[in-house]
Amino acid sequence: MAHFSSDGTAGTCVDTITDALRGLHHRGPDDTGVVLIDGDAVFAHKRLAVIDLAGSHEPLYYRNDRYVLTFNGEIYNHLELREELQRDCGAEFGTDGDAEVIVAGYHYWGETVLDRLRGMYAFVIWDRQARQAFGARDQFGIKPMYLMQDRTGLYLASEKKALLPFLDRTSAAPQRIDPTSLKYFMTYQYVPEPRTLDLGVERLAAAECFTWTPAQGIRRRRYLRPRFAPAPEPAPQHLYEQIADALRDSVRMHLRADVPVGAFLSSGIDSTAIVALARESHPDLKTFTVGFDIAGYSETDVARESAQALGVRTIPTVVTAQEVMAALPRIVWHLDDPVADPSLVPLYFLARSAAQHVTVVLSGEGADELFGGYAIYREPLSLRPLTRLPDPLRRGLRAVSRAVPEGVKGRGFLERGTKPLRERFNGNARIFADDGELARLLLRDDTAARFTDITAPLYEQATAAGLDDSTAMQFVDLNTWLPGDILTKADRMSMAHSLELRVPFLDREVFAVARRIPLELKLPRQGRSTKYALRQALRRIVPPAIVDRPKMGFPTPTRVWLAGPMYDWARQILHTSGAGDLVNLPYVDGLLRAHRAGDADHSRKIWTVLVFCLWHAVFVTGTMNPFDGTEVPATSRLARS
Repeated sequence: MAHFSSDGTAGTCVDTITDALRGLHHRGPDDTGVVLIDGDAVFAHKRLAVIDLAGSHEPLYYRNDRYVLTFNGEIYNHLELREELQRDCGAEFGTDGDAEVIVAGYHYWGETVLDRLRGMYAFVIWDRQARQAFGARDQFGIKPMYLMQDRTGLYLASEKKALLPFLDRTSAAPQRIDPTSLKYFMTYQYVPEPRTLDLGVERLAAAECFTWTPAQGIRRRRYLRPRFAPAPEPAPQHLYEQIADALRDSVRMHLRADVPVGAFLSSGIDSTAIVALARESHPDLKTFTVGFDIAGYSETDVARESAQALGVRTIPTVVTAQEVMAALPRIVWHLDDPVADPSLVPLYFLARSAAQHVTVVLSGEGADELFGGYAIYREPLSLRPLTRLPDPLRRGLRAVSRAVPEGVKGRGFLERGTKPLRERFNGNARIFADDGELARLLLRDDTAARFTDITAPLYEQATAAGLDDSTAMQFVDLNTWLPGDILTKADRMSMAHSLELRVPFLDREVFAVARRIPLELKLPRQGRSTKYALRQALRRIVPPAIVDRPKMGFPTPTRVWLAGPMYDWARQILHTSGAGDLVNLPYVDGLLRAHRAGDADHSRKIWTVLVFCLWHAVFVTGTMNPFDGTEVPATSRLARS
């Protein structure tokens, strides 16, 4: 956490910040530091010690105490940067850690230090001499940073919950839900960056940095936009070798730690590749997998086979519906803003299991966005017979599709093929659609917001770059779905158990190769293959049975649960959440009853509303205790007041 005062009264916030820091104990149980700096700033840090265990205390001072830094993440090339700074700049260091490399790099290279960092990070530096703060997030948005401004200055934290006491102090109401963000959540199943559900609190976006001074306030800018630039590849085998070499080097760098390191292992190629490459230098690597006690929803058997083929140990975890119901309020508390991706549930239990054995895990997030791994990316290829027709003919077919009865074969093909990509694809999830569903669901929908407000600027950039439709979809996901869903759940569910999760696919050098892959080597026209180039690159690394296996991605049996063991629990959540002034809960209850009767699969819609209702009960009404999953009396409410 950090606070920068515009009027020299930072000292008045020390006690409140110290109290708020206790709510972040899970992010760093090994060390605590709170410092007041000249009345201008307060820095507060919870440390998870991974590198330089005995040193690198934070907040960290540098250059005769001119600079103060607090930092969340890891810089994997810190040894190389340290050597460069010493050799070329004469830099001196008082620790062996990666944090000091950031602030030393800032002193000698200025803001261009961001061009050299290879890792995941959210950091802020206070320059006492210039009375200026500088902070940034990594290019993919692996590590979070929340910010809030008021008349007293700027507040920053790794989790939103730590800023809520300061929001309360200046707000007219104890909870101010942003109606636009709520609408986006019901569409996307997460709140897109930089927004949050709380008016007044934002996120620093991925690849964004800022400066702050008492006189000028905050100035934010995007220092990098990862872009795809597919290029013809006359020698595919050379490309495959480059992919394998880049990924091997990234895994080697991501294994740097002074604590035990393990890896998550599912049934797919991504995590198996990470494990196979990590095992080359860590033959005793422990791996962790998760499944459910429902047939067809468990990857543990396949993961066990992969572990045996690779010669590593795997530790399975089996999750039941009863465990999920008990843990979900706490899961939502850790999320800060609701994320209704069901796969974060097994990830929470997987991280809990891994934290009993290791401090760091490697995981396969990011491979699908970089290499074209989602099946939906193939849709533009299948729709080409329609999308290449002249506009007047496509408009006529669009009218025909509206006349075809619901459920008749071919209607969906006509609808998708005659609708522009930017109107039909907003990312990997669209829960409630704009065509009347949101209006029926939301009781206070007085905004004109549409999902295209988020994606339109990205499609403009994709068009300007000349990207094909499939790569444009990747680009949209890279800038929305990846930081908003995939990396949010990865960070929160791992840090909930004081476990550091590292993602070797999301590496500068890996992306430098992945961005150049031409469409035909990601998604061949023949067959149904995805991320073809990655699979070819890994044929000598991953067991043959895994290379061509379709993606599963920790499948979660919400469909089965909501029709069975979770039905009564779900109805109780709807009726006791206090969210009925915002959401049409009788409508959702009707979806739940129809789902149980087998009339339709409404599980994704129901789950999305349930997660919001839990968030509302935890953070707004305070009637749900996130630490035991039960309702609590009003006298012990957790709500802000």
